[in-house]
Amino acid sequence: MTKNAPVRPGISPSPKQLAAIKSLLFVLALLPFARIVWLIVQQVPVEPVEFVTHGTGDWALYLLCATLAITPLRRLTGWNWLIRLRRMLGLYVFFYALMHFLTFLWADHQFDVGAMWKDVLKRPFITVGFIAFVLLLPLAATSTNAMIKRLGRRWAQLHRLIYVIAPLAILHYWWMKAGKHNFEQPIVWGTVVAVLLGLRVYWSWSRSRSPATSRSVT
Repeated sequence: MTKNAPVRPGISPSPKQLAAIKSLLFVLALLPFARIVWLIVQQVPVEPVEFVTHGTGDWALYLLCATLAITPLRRLTGWNWLIRLRRMLGLYVFFYALMHFLTFLWADHQFDVGAMWKDVLKRPFITVGFIAFVLLLPLAATSTNAMIKRLGRRWAQLHRLIYVIAPLAILHYWWMKAGKHNFEQPIVWGTVVAVLLGLRVYWSWSRSRSPATSRSVT
């Protein structure tokens, strides 16, 4: 008889400790952007626009993976309090993706939306990146307590878009790196996303099989 293993109980921080963890996470997630700004002000990068574009895009992907990792970590460790960090991480994903998009719109097209749209339709790697960014918009817009309460169960359904956004982000990253024949990082982060999404598929499949298995054994 096969059953899903329950989430193991874990240590829960006190409200003050959780507030301190959130504050630390807030600062840590902001540090990469602060570093980007500092280096630009100091005129360190040889190609500042490319530096900002790649830096913000990379950190949007890293934090997207961190957001997706919350649920597996919670299930494997029993640290249910980790779920309290997911919204902040998700909003930082949007922040870095927004900076990535604005850099593209400003530096490459001088805020010419028409020219930008032609570029989006012309180059596939920009197309999938733009789609991923657009799909992030409703997630960011509904990340307040009021919207969570208003949407109810539909909120969770809407935020499953992250499972579409993640593969699109990897595809965008892959095609962007393919132009320079650099596949090492896309393979690494593609594998990370595949594992994180694969765990969810496995757990969902296990849940769907559990009742049927129980009846057949009985």
